[in-house]
Amino acid sequence: MFRYKQLLSPKLTLHNYNAQVVETMVNMKAMNKVIKLDMPVCLQTN
Repeated sequence: MFRYKQLLSPKLTLHNYNAQVVETMVNMKAMNKVIKLDMPVCLQTN
């Protein structure tokens, strides 16, 4: 949760609960994409 707040936003901007859930899910999806870009690709060598 700390990383989420640091990268995206300290608090939710929408007032409707359902909209806040969607806002959080969109932000988490964006954060997961950023994390995935930084991960090294591991290939198995024989």
